Amino acid sequence: MPEVNVASLAAQPYATLEGLRGACPVARAVGPDGAPFWLVTRYADVAAGLADPDLSLDRRNATPGQYHGLSLPPALDANLLNMDAPDHTRVRALAARAFTAQRVEALRPSIQQAADELIRGFAARGEADLVADYAAPLPILIISQILGVPAPDRSDFRLWTDAILAASADPAAAKAAMVQLTGFLGRLVADKRTSPGADLLSDLVQARDENGSLSEEELTSLAFLLLFAGYENSVHLIGSSILALLDHPDEMKRLLAQPELLEGAIEELARYDGPAPLAIRRFPTRDVEIGGTRIGAGETVMLSLAAANRDPARFPEPDRLDLQRSTGGHVALGRGAHYCLGAPLARLELQIAVDTVVRGLPGLRLSVPRDDVRFRPSIRTRGLTALPVAFDAGDGRQPQLQEGRQ
Repeated sequence: MPEVNVASLAAQPYATLEGLRGACPVARAVGPDGAPFWLVTRYADVAAGLADPDLSLDRRNATPGQYHGLSLPPALDANLLNMDAPDHTRVRALAARAFTAQRVEALRPSIQQAADELIRGFAARGEADLVADYAAPLPILIISQILGVPAPDRSDFRLWTDAILAASADPAAAKAAMVQLTGFLGRLVADKRTSPGADLLSDLVQARDENGSLSEEELTSLAFLLLFAGYENSVHLIGSSILALLDHPDEMKRLLAQPELLEGAIEELARYDGPAPLAIRRFPTRDVEIGGTRIGAGETVMLSLAAANRDPARFPEPDRLDLQRSTGGHVALGRGAHYCLGAPLARLELQIAVDTVVRGLPGLRLSVPRDDVRFRPSIRTRGLTALPVAFDAGDGRQPQLQEGRQ
Protein backbone atom coordinates (compact mmCIF):
# COMPACT_ATOMS: atom_id res chain seq x y z
CA MET A 1 0.00 0.00 0.00
CA PRO A 2 1.52 3.37 -1.02
CA GLU A 3 2.04 6.03 1.63
CA VAL A 4 0.45 9.44 1.12
CA ASN A 5 2.80 12.34 0.52
CA VAL A 6 1.58 14.88 3.07
CA ALA A 7 3.40 17.72 1.32
CA SER A 8 1.43 17.10 -1.87
CA LEU A 9 -1.77 16.81 0.16
CA ALA A 10 -1.15 20.32 1.50
CA ALA A 11 0.05 21.81 -1.80
CA GLN A 12 -2.38 20.13 -4.22
CA PRO A 13 -5.18 18.66 -2.10
CA TYR A 14 -7.80 17.98 -4.76
CA ALA A 15 -5.48 16.37 -7.30
CA THR A 16 -3.85 14.24 -4.59
CA LEU A 17 -7.18 13.19 -3.09
CA GLU A 18 -8.63 12.36 -6.50
CA GLY A 19 -5.79 9.95 -7.19
CA LEU A 20 -6.18 8.30 -3.80
CA ARG A 21 -9.95 7.97 -4.05
CA GLY A 22 -9.63 5.97 -7.25
CA ALA A 23 -6.56 3.88 -6.42
CA CYS A 24 -6.43 3.58 -2.63
CA PRO A 25 -9.53 5.00 -0.91
CA VAL A 26 -8.23 4.08 2.56
CA ALA A 27 -4.54 4.94 2.52
CA ARG A 28 -1.68 5.13 4.98
CA ALA A 29 -0.26 8.59 5.65
CA VAL A 30 2.12 10.29 8.03
CA GLY A 31 1.20 13.57 9.72
CA PRO A 32 3.40 16.67 9.95
CA ASP A 33 4.70 15.36 13.28
CA GLY A 34 5.77 12.03 11.71
CA ALA A 35 2.98 10.01 13.34
CA PRO A 36 0.83 7.68 11.17
CA PHE A 37 -2.85 7.84 10.30
CA TRP A 38 -5.38 6.34 7.89
CA LEU A 39 -6.79 8.68 5.22
CA VAL A 40 -10.34 7.95 3.99
CA THR A 41 -11.44 9.57 0.70
CA ARG A 42 -14.67 8.06 -0.69
CA TYR A 43 -17.93 9.89 0.02
CA ALA A 44 -19.81 6.82 1.28
CA ASP A 45 -17.01 5.88 3.71
CA VAL A 46 -16.52 9.46 4.92
CA ALA A 47 -20.23 10.06 5.48
CA ALA A 48 -20.58 6.77 7.36
CA GLY A 49 -17.47 7.49 9.43
CA LEU A 50 -18.68 10.93 10.47
CA ALA A 51 -21.82 9.37 11.96
CA ASP A 52 -20.12 6.30 13.51
CA PRO A 53 -20.09 6.45 17.35
CA ASP A 54 -17.31 3.84 17.37
CA LEU A 55 -14.94 6.44 15.90
CA SER A 56 -14.05 8.40 19.02
CA LEU A 57 -12.68 11.93 19.29
CA ASP A 58 -11.34 11.31 22.80
CA ARG A 59 -7.53 11.01 22.77
CA ARG A 60 -7.72 8.53 25.64
CA ASN A 61 -8.87 5.99 23.05
CA ALA A 62 -5.75 6.49 20.94
CA THR A 63 -2.85 4.08 20.75
CA PRO A 64 0.44 5.80 21.72
CA GLY A 65 2.42 7.01 18.72
CA GLN A 66 -0.59 7.84 16.56
CA TYR A 67 -1.21 11.23 14.93
CA HIS A 68 -3.15 13.46 17.35
CA GLY A 69 -3.23 16.81 15.54
CA LEU A 70 -2.98 20.21 17.22
CA SER A 71 -1.69 20.06 20.79
CA LEU A 72 -3.37 22.43 23.25
CA PRO A 73 -2.74 23.33 26.89
CA PRO A 74 -5.17 21.81 29.44
CA ALA A 75 -7.14 25.05 29.77
CA LEU A 76 -8.10 24.82 26.07
CA ASP A 77 -8.02 21.07 25.47
CA ALA A 78 -11.31 20.10 27.18
CA ASN A 79 -13.31 21.15 24.14
CA LEU A 80 -15.96 19.54 21.96
CA LEU A 81 -13.39 18.32 19.41
CA ASN A 82 -11.87 16.04 22.05
CA MET A 83 -15.11 14.71 23.55
CA ASP A 84 -17.57 11.87 23.06
CA ALA A 85 -21.03 11.44 24.56
CA PRO A 86 -22.20 11.99 27.24
CA ASP A 87 -19.76 14.86 27.96
CA HIS A 88 -20.00 16.10 24.37
CA THR A 89 -23.80 16.11 24.53
CA ARG A 90 -23.81 18.02 27.82
CA VAL A 91 -21.33 20.72 26.79
CA ARG A 92 -22.69 21.16 23.27
CA ALA A 93 -26.24 21.67 24.55
CA LEU A 94 -25.16 24.68 26.60
CA ALA A 95 -23.75 26.51 23.58
CA ALA A 96 -26.21 25.28 20.95
CA ARG A 97 -28.96 27.60 22.18
CA ALA A 98 -27.05 30.58 20.78
CA PHE A 99 -26.84 29.05 17.29
CA THR A 100 -30.43 28.08 16.57
CA ALA A 101 -31.72 29.15 13.16
CA GLN A 102 -34.02 31.74 14.76
CA ARG A 103 -31.30 33.35 16.89
CA VAL A 104 -28.82 33.39 14.04
CA GLU A 105 -31.35 34.94 11.66
CA ALA A 106 -31.81 37.75 14.18
CA LEU A 107 -28.14 38.60 13.57
CA ARG A 108 -28.73 39.30 9.88
CA PRO A 109 -29.02 43.11 10.22
CA SER A 110 -25.80 43.39 12.24
CA ILE A 111 -23.88 41.10 9.87
CA GLN A 112 -25.13 43.06 6.87
CA GLN A 113 -24.18 46.34 8.52
CA ALA A 114 -20.69 45.03 9.29
CA ALA A 115 -20.21 43.81 5.71
CA ASP A 116 -21.42 47.12 4.29
CA GLU A 117 -19.07 49.11 6.52
CA LEU A 118 -16.09 46.98 5.57
CA ILE A 119 -16.85 47.38 1.85
CA ARG A 120 -17.26 51.15 2.21
CA GLY A 121 -13.89 51.28 3.94
CA PHE A 122 -12.04 50.34 0.75
CA ALA A 123 -14.54 50.79 -2.11
CA ALA A 124 -13.15 54.18 -3.14
CA ARG A 125 -9.62 52.76 -3.54
CA GLY A 126 -10.55 50.45 -6.40
CA GLU A 127 -8.41 47.68 -4.90
CA ALA A 128 -8.26 45.56 -1.76
CA ASP A 129 -7.06 42.34 -0.19
CA LEU A 130 -10.38 40.59 0.38
CA VAL A 131 -8.86 38.37 3.07
CA ALA A 132 -7.25 41.05 5.25
CA ASP A 133 -9.81 43.76 4.49
CA TYR A 134 -13.01 41.72 4.44
CA ALA A 135 -13.08 37.94 4.95
CA ALA A 136 -11.02 38.04 8.15
CA PRO A 137 -12.51 41.01 10.06
CA LEU A 138 -16.15 40.13 9.34
CA PRO A 139 -16.41 36.79 11.21
CA ILE A 140 -14.21 37.86 14.11
CA LEU A 141 -16.46 40.89 14.59
CA ILE A 142 -19.61 38.75 14.65
CA ILE A 143 -18.38 35.90 16.88
CA SER A 144 -16.86 38.48 19.25
CA GLN A 145 -20.23 40.18 19.54
CA ILE A 146 -21.92 36.86 20.30
CA LEU A 147 -19.40 35.91 22.99
CA GLY A 148 -18.88 39.42 24.36
CA VAL A 149 -15.21 39.96 23.45
CA PRO A 150 -14.34 43.67 23.88
CA ALA A 151 -13.51 45.47 20.64
CA PRO A 152 -9.90 46.38 21.64
CA ASP A 153 -9.03 42.67 22.09
CA ARG A 154 -10.32 41.44 18.73
CA SER A 155 -7.25 42.31 16.68
CA ASP A 156 -5.01 40.51 19.19
CA PHE A 157 -7.16 37.40 18.95
CA ARG A 158 -6.82 37.40 15.18
CA LEU A 159 -3.02 37.68 15.42
CA TRP A 160 -2.84 34.83 17.94
CA THR A 161 -5.09 32.62 15.81
CA ASP A 162 -3.05 33.23 12.67
CA ALA A 163 0.15 32.36 14.55
CA ILE A 164 -1.35 29.11 15.85
CA LEU A 165 -2.51 28.15 12.36
CA ALA A 166 1.05 28.70 11.07
CA ALA A 167 2.57 26.46 13.75
CA SER A 168 4.46 24.28 11.27
CA ALA A 169 6.23 27.36 9.85
CA ASP A 170 7.04 29.03 13.19
CA PRO A 171 6.56 26.72 16.22
CA ALA A 172 7.99 29.26 18.67
CA ALA A 173 5.55 31.99 17.60
CA ALA A 174 2.66 29.52 17.77
CA LYS A 175 3.62 28.47 21.30
CA ALA A 176 3.87 32.10 22.43
CA ALA A 177 0.49 32.87 20.85
CA MET A 178 -1.06 29.90 22.65
CA VAL A 179 0.23 31.18 26.00
CA GLN A 180 -1.13 34.67 25.30
CA LEU A 181 -4.48 33.33 24.14
CA THR A 182 -4.85 31.10 27.20
CA GLY A 183 -4.16 34.04 29.49
CA PHE A 184 -6.59 36.26 27.58
CA LEU A 185 -9.42 33.74 27.83
CA GLY A 186 -8.80 33.29 31.55
CA ARG A 187 -9.03 37.05 32.08
CA LEU A 188 -12.12 37.29 29.88
CA VAL A 189 -13.92 34.61 31.89
CA ALA A 190 -12.97 36.39 35.10
CA ASP A 191 -14.35 39.66 33.74
CA LYS A 192 -17.64 38.00 32.78
CA ARG A 193 -17.84 36.53 36.28
CA THR A 194 -17.61 39.95 37.95
CA SER A 195 -19.33 42.02 35.25
CA PRO A 196 -21.66 39.79 33.21
CA GLY A 197 -23.24 41.08 30.03
CA ALA A 198 -25.93 40.04 27.56
CA ASP A 199 -23.64 37.62 25.72
CA LEU A 200 -23.06 33.88 25.36
CA LEU A 201 -19.89 33.73 27.45
CA SER A 202 -21.63 35.42 30.40
CA ASP A 203 -24.39 32.81 30.12
CA LEU A 204 -21.83 29.99 30.12
CA VAL A 205 -20.05 31.44 33.16
CA GLN A 206 -23.39 31.59 34.95
CA ALA A 207 -24.13 27.96 34.05
CA ARG A 208 -20.72 26.98 35.40
CA ASP A 209 -21.11 28.86 38.67
CA GLU A 210 -24.77 28.22 39.46
CA ASN A 211 -25.23 24.55 38.67
CA GLY A 212 -21.83 23.13 37.79
CA SER A 213 -22.84 22.36 34.20
CA LEU A 214 -19.23 22.95 33.12
CA SER A 215 -15.85 22.54 34.72
CA GLU A 216 -13.57 25.57 34.63
CA GLU A 217 -11.41 23.97 31.92
CA GLU A 218 -14.52 23.05 29.90
CA LEU A 219 -15.62 26.66 30.15
CA THR A 220 -12.40 28.19 28.84
CA SER A 221 -12.03 25.40 26.27
CA LEU A 222 -15.53 26.02 24.93
CA ALA A 223 -14.87 29.77 24.72
CA PHE A 224 -11.68 29.02 22.80
CA LEU A 225 -13.37 26.64 20.38
CA LEU A 226 -16.26 28.99 19.65
CA LEU A 227 -13.90 31.90 18.98
CA PHE A 228 -11.32 29.89 17.06
CA ALA A 229 -13.73 27.91 14.90
CA GLY A 230 -16.09 30.87 14.49
CA TYR A 231 -13.22 32.85 13.02
CA GLU A 232 -11.13 30.25 11.22
CA ASN A 233 -13.80 28.35 9.31
CA SER A 234 -15.70 31.45 8.21
CA VAL A 235 -12.70 33.47 7.03
CA HIS A 236 -11.48 30.56 4.91
CA LEU A 237 -14.95 29.80 3.55
CA ILE A 238 -15.61 33.41 2.58
CA GLY A 239 -12.21 33.86 0.91
CA SER A 240 -12.33 30.59 -1.02
CA SER A 241 -15.92 31.22 -2.14
CA ILE A 242 -15.10 34.64 -3.58
CA LEU A 243 -12.10 33.15 -5.39
CA ALA A 244 -14.27 30.35 -6.77
CA LEU A 245 -16.64 32.93 -8.24
CA LEU A 246 -13.73 34.87 -9.73
CA ASP A 247 -12.53 31.61 -11.29
CA HIS A 248 -16.02 31.04 -12.72
CA PRO A 249 -17.17 34.45 -14.04
CA ASP A 250 -20.21 32.96 -15.77
CA GLU A 251 -21.45 31.68 -12.41
CA MET A 252 -20.85 35.08 -10.83
CA LYS A 253 -22.90 36.67 -13.61
CA ARG A 254 -25.62 34.07 -13.04
CA LEU A 255 -25.73 34.95 -9.33
CA LEU A 256 -26.01 38.66 -10.14
CA ALA A 257 -28.82 38.04 -12.61
CA GLN A 258 -30.65 35.49 -10.41
CA PRO A 259 -30.35 36.53 -6.75
CA GLU A 260 -32.86 33.85 -5.82
CA LEU A 261 -30.02 31.34 -6.34
CA LEU A 262 -28.06 32.73 -3.40
CA GLU A 263 -29.24 30.35 -0.68
CA GLY A 264 -28.44 27.27 -2.75
CA ALA A 265 -25.27 28.85 -4.12
CA ILE A 266 -23.61 28.99 -0.73
CA GLU A 267 -24.09 25.21 -0.35
CA GLU A 268 -22.35 24.64 -3.68
CA LEU A 269 -19.55 27.03 -2.73
CA ALA A 270 -19.05 25.17 0.54
CA ARG A 271 -19.00 21.84 -1.27
CA TYR A 272 -16.65 23.08 -3.96
CA ASP A 273 -13.90 24.39 -1.68
CA GLY A 274 -14.66 24.04 2.01
CA PRO A 275 -12.52 25.29 4.90
CA ALA A 276 -11.49 21.89 6.27
CA PRO A 277 -9.90 19.29 3.95
CA LEU A 278 -9.99 16.77 6.81
CA ALA A 279 -12.39 16.22 9.68
CA ILE A 280 -10.95 16.13 13.19
CA ARG A 281 -8.99 12.90 13.81
CA ARG A 282 -10.86 9.90 15.18
CA PHE A 283 -9.81 6.77 17.08
CA PRO A 284 -11.80 3.52 16.73
CA THR A 285 -12.90 2.10 20.06
CA ARG A 286 -12.79 -1.38 18.48
CA ASP A 287 -11.34 -2.95 15.37
CA VAL A 288 -13.32 -1.64 12.39
CA GLU A 289 -13.45 -2.09 8.63
CA ILE A 290 -13.63 0.99 6.40
CA GLY A 291 -13.77 0.63 2.63
CA GLY A 292 -12.61 -2.97 2.88
CA THR A 293 -9.59 -2.07 5.02
CA ARG A 294 -9.21 -3.33 8.57
CA ILE A 295 -8.21 -0.62 11.05
CA GLY A 296 -7.23 -1.52 14.58
CA ALA A 297 -8.68 0.00 17.74
CA GLY A 298 -6.81 3.14 18.72
CA GLU A 299 -5.32 3.90 15.31
CA THR A 300 -5.91 7.37 13.91
CA VAL A 301 -8.51 7.83 11.16
CA MET A 302 -8.75 11.04 9.12
CA LEU A 303 -11.93 11.44 7.08
CA SER A 304 -11.39 13.72 4.08
CA LEU A 305 -14.28 16.14 3.70
CA ALA A 306 -12.64 17.64 0.62
CA ALA A 307 -12.35 14.27 -1.11
CA ALA A 308 -15.91 13.30 -0.23
CA ASN A 309 -17.26 16.57 -1.62
CA ARG A 310 -15.46 15.98 -4.92
CA ASP A 311 -16.46 12.31 -5.24
CA PRO A 312 -18.05 11.81 -8.69
CA ALA A 313 -20.03 8.88 -7.31
CA ARG A 314 -22.00 11.43 -5.26
CA PHE A 315 -21.62 14.70 -7.20
CA PRO A 316 -21.44 14.46 -11.03
CA GLU A 317 -18.67 16.61 -12.53
CA PRO A 318 -17.51 17.48 -9.02
CA ASP A 319 -14.66 19.78 -10.11
CA ARG A 320 -17.11 22.14 -11.81
CA LEU A 321 -18.75 24.94 -9.84
CA ASP A 322 -22.47 24.88 -10.58
CA LEU A 323 -24.58 27.25 -8.50
CA GLN A 324 -27.73 25.47 -9.65
CA ARG A 325 -26.48 22.08 -8.50
CA SER A 326 -28.46 20.11 -5.94
CA THR A 327 -25.85 19.89 -3.19
CA GLY A 328 -27.84 18.10 -0.51
CA GLY A 329 -25.55 15.80 1.44
CA HIS A 330 -22.28 17.69 1.17
CA VAL A 331 -20.09 17.28 4.25
CA ALA A 332 -18.20 20.59 4.26
CA LEU A 333 -19.57 21.32 7.74
CA GLY A 334 -19.48 17.73 8.96
CA ARG A 335 -22.28 15.31 9.83
CA GLY A 336 -23.63 13.41 12.81
CA ALA A 337 -23.16 14.32 16.47
CA HIS A 338 -20.15 16.50 15.67
CA TYR A 339 -21.83 18.49 12.90
CA CYS A 340 -20.54 22.07 12.99
CA LEU A 341 -22.19 23.80 15.95
CA GLY A 342 -22.02 27.18 14.22
CA ALA A 343 -23.24 25.98 10.81
CA PRO A 344 -26.29 28.31 10.73
CA LEU A 345 -24.02 31.28 11.48
CA ALA A 346 -21.40 30.20 8.92
CA ARG A 347 -24.10 29.91 6.24
CA LEU A 348 -25.56 33.33 7.00
CA GLU A 349 -22.16 35.01 7.08
CA LEU A 350 -21.21 33.43 3.75
CA GLN A 351 -24.52 34.39 2.18
CA ILE A 352 -24.19 38.03 3.22
CA ALA A 353 -20.46 38.25 2.56
CA VAL A 354 -20.71 36.90 -0.99
CA ASP A 355 -23.81 38.87 -1.90
CA THR A 356 -22.37 42.14 -0.59
CA VAL A 357 -19.12 41.71 -2.50
CA VAL A 358 -20.54 40.74 -5.88
CA ARG A 359 -23.13 43.53 -5.78
CA GLY A 360 -21.09 46.21 -4.06
CA LEU A 361 -17.84 45.89 -6.07
CA PRO A 362 -18.67 46.13 -9.79
CA GLY A 363 -16.01 44.89 -12.16
CA LEU A 364 -14.52 42.66 -9.47
CA ARG A 365 -11.39 40.86 -10.71
CA LEU A 366 -8.06 39.55 -9.49
CA SER A 367 -5.29 42.12 -9.48
CA VAL A 368 -2.50 39.52 -9.64
CA PRO A 369 -1.95 36.49 -11.90
CA ARG A 370 -4.07 33.52 -10.78
CA ASP A 371 -0.95 31.46 -10.04
CA ASP A 372 0.11 34.08 -7.49
CA VAL A 373 -2.95 33.43 -5.32
CA ARG A 374 -1.76 31.16 -2.53
CA PHE A 375 -3.40 28.89 0.02
CA ARG A 376 -1.88 28.18 3.43
CA PRO A 377 0.39 25.09 3.30
CA SER A 378 -1.71 22.99 5.66
CA ILE A 379 -3.48 19.63 5.66
CA ARG A 380 -5.84 20.82 8.41
CA THR A 381 -7.18 24.05 6.94
CA ARG A 382 -7.91 25.30 3.43
CA GLY A 383 -7.52 29.06 3.45
CA LEU A 384 -6.08 31.83 1.34
CA THR A 385 -3.11 33.86 2.56
CA ALA A 386 -4.42 36.86 0.59
CA LEU A 387 -6.89 37.71 -2.16
CA PRO A 388 -5.75 40.84 -4.03
CA VAL A 389 -8.52 42.24 -6.22
CA ALA A 390 -9.36 45.31 -8.26
CA PHE A 391 -12.78 46.75 -9.08
CA ASP A 392 -14.49 49.87 -10.31
CA ALA A 393 -14.02 52.44 -7.55
CA GLY A 394 -17.23 53.69 -5.99
CA ASP A 395 -19.02 54.06 -2.68
CA GLY A 396 -19.57 50.33 -2.07
CA ARG A 397 -23.34 50.58 -2.19
CA GLN A 398 -25.21 47.64 -3.62
CA PRO A 399 -27.28 48.25 -6.74
CA GLN A 400 -31.05 48.47 -6.49
CA LEU A 401 -32.39 45.08 -5.45
CA GLN A 402 -34.62 43.27 -7.86
CA GLU A 403 -38.34 43.28 -7.14
CA GLY A 404 -39.36 40.61 -4.71
CA ARG A 405 -35.90 40.20 -3.17
CA GLN A 406 -35.77 40.96 0.55
